[in-house]
Amino acid sequence: MERVPPRGRCLLSGKDLSSAKRKFADSLNEFKFQCIGDAETDDEMCIARSLQEFATVLRNLEDERIRMIENASEVLITPLEKFRKEQIGAAKEAKKKYDKETEKYCGILEKHLNLSSKKKESQLQEADSQVDLVRQHFYEVSLEYVFKVQEVQERKMFEFVEPLLAFLQGLFTFYHHGYELAKDFNDFKTQLTISIQNTRNRFEGTRSEVESLMKKMKENPLEHKTISPYTMEGYLYVQEKRHFGTSWVKHYCTYQRDSKQITMVPFDQKSGGKGGEDESVTLKSCTRRKTDSIEKRFCFDVEAVDRPGVITMQALSEEDRRLWMEAMDGREPVYNSNKDSQSEGTAQLDSIGFSIIKKCIHAVETRGINEQGLYRIVGVNSRVQKLLSVLMDPKTASETEMDICAEWEIKTITSALKTYLRMLPGPLMMYQFQRSFIKAAKLENQESRVSEIHSLVHRLPEKNRQMLQLLMNHLANVANNHKQNLMTVANLGVVFGPTLLRPQEETVAAIMDIKFQNIVIEILIENHEKIFNTVPDAPLTNAQLHLSRKKSSDSKPPSCSERPLTLFHTVQSTEKQEQRNSLINSSLESVVSSNANSILNSSSSLQPNMNSSDPDLDVLKPTRPNSLTPFRKAKALYACKAEHDSELSFTAGTVFDNVHPSQEPGWLEGTLNGKTGLIPENYVEFL
Repeated sequence: MERVPPRGRCLLSGKDLSSAKRKFADSLNEFKFQCIGDAETDDEMCIARSLQEFATVLRNLEDERIRMIENASEVLITPLEKFRKEQIGAAKEAKKKYDKETEKYCGILEKHLNLSSKKKESQLQEADSQVDLVRQHFYEVSLEYVFKVQEVQERKMFEFVEPLLAFLQGLFTFYHHGYELAKDFNDFKTQLTISIQNTRNRFEGTRSEVESLMKKMKENPLEHKTISPYTMEGYLYVQEKRHFGTSWVKHYCTYQRDSKQITMVPFDQKSGGKGGEDESVTLKSCTRRKTDSIEKRFCFDVEAVDRPGVITMQALSEEDRRLWMEAMDGREPVYNSNKDSQSEGTAQLDSIGFSIIKKCIHAVETRGINEQGLYRIVGVNSRVQKLLSVLMDPKTASETEMDICAEWEIKTITSALKTYLRMLPGPLMMYQFQRSFIKAAKLENQESRVSEIHSLVHRLPEKNRQMLQLLMNHLANVANNHKQNLMTVANLGVVFGPTLLRPQEETVAAIMDIKFQNIVIEILIENHEKIFNTVPDAPLTNAQLHLSRKKSSDSKPPSCSERPLTLFHTVQSTEKQEQRNSLINSSLESVVSSNANSILNSSSSLQPNMNSSDPDLDVLKPTRPNSLTPFRKAKALYACKAEHDSELSFTAGTVFDNVHPSQEPGWLEGTLNGKTGLIPENYVEFL
């Protein structure tokens, strides 16, 4: 980045133009964009490939030796210098500030951890308060640095490439012999311009969400944890015995509950890296260390199966110790720290919900399909809420009249539609499929993406799929009028991606996936007829059902990777579980007794009622157990390994008793060997 502007300035000087152009082309050819995240979009790959295309063009232009380039400084050098000084310079300053705060925080923390527990309580509380203030400041500085680095990397995609494109366009106008070359370059130039605009739109469209997320993370740091494959990870001080006493060595530790493996990596603060060899042990037990038994605070003892003696560890705080002990099932009270950050909305996917969405779509398509900035321009919040209250009124919601009064502006109607979708208890495309949709968008070619998303859509519950189909048909109609309303498929993806496919947990990693949420919506709009009107090309295999799982040639039974939204808490006692089972059985027995006479007198067997009271649902429903039919049996089609205590593990061919619908979409409840738990709905068939 530092070499490109000086070599570009040398190109403008007119001295040894041929040599300068070759060097400039070489710099562009060697330049590589660094991708934040685990995948790139098609637009980002196009932009990254553009520098090699530019280098080829410059080498061809070298043969002409044309020396006159007008306005090159304005369109090329100035923007690059401005970007380097303002953006990269700011990132460097943020890095210096972050390094300084890191050193300060670690120093204060080590002093704090060396405080004796025998000091006065007031002194300890004062020290804790001071460390909390420093920790909060360090946390804010860290977030600002991450945010600035992410901003610079995103801006490079368009603020670095776009001036180069303008410079090349200027060359074409002045070079008579470059006319034919410009014609050859034109197709790629069009594709690149679209990619730059799409990247800019995604950046501008998601910037406010990134800032909002950063603000939430500053206010509630404990509620926004990074998604990790480990049950628990972080820094711990491990007591090591020496010849003349003991010492406390800082380690980065990870713990995996399934395998009970604890990995300890010595960490050297000065070098910022490993300070020795890794050590892994298998957990046997974990016990809280009483304060009066050791000089240090926040300590706990770990016993290992494959290592003699006791390992004493010191956490960074009382809360940190509680989390470590909770992860290791230690002898410490377990508190349920999983909070439902989603307040349940009043919106539902029922006949009223379908009626509201249909009325909004009808109003938009008949009165405002050509309005510029459709769905991007928001309405006044008070007016939006007032319209929603009218539409959601049960007295008027059931009316079949499709027209919304002309007094409501189109921007108010479009905002009401988006707000209603956000008011649903969960996103329309469901939390448990969010990661699978994102991974489908990251596949290498477009055909694979469409195929995987096609399969995933047909795994959604019926009402979700119908509502999504209704919405995508409408958005395709909006995109078809993009010349008038300026809302292309990419723009609609930016608007609806975070609404339809928001993640359940707001993390820094979620920032990187926002652009892939948009791509999923783009694919749904562009391929809505195929996705919603046809079944997937091939039967859904275990691997297709779980895109988040690694594919292998072994016929390894898949685990249930899509978790339900709410799990039964493992901290419940056996008594509560037995009470819950007795309530289910008693309710089923009452149903049996109340219907015994009608069953005995009936000449035909009792069948589940498949008639829906919802007139908006026209697609044939799959066979589901009726809530009034007790003790249905089901047979497993695939094997499944439980990933939570509330689920059942089973092999293909297993028969379940007492199978009935669960409150969790896509899951059933059943009994196997006397244990009641959750079963994936698409893994079984009813007998």
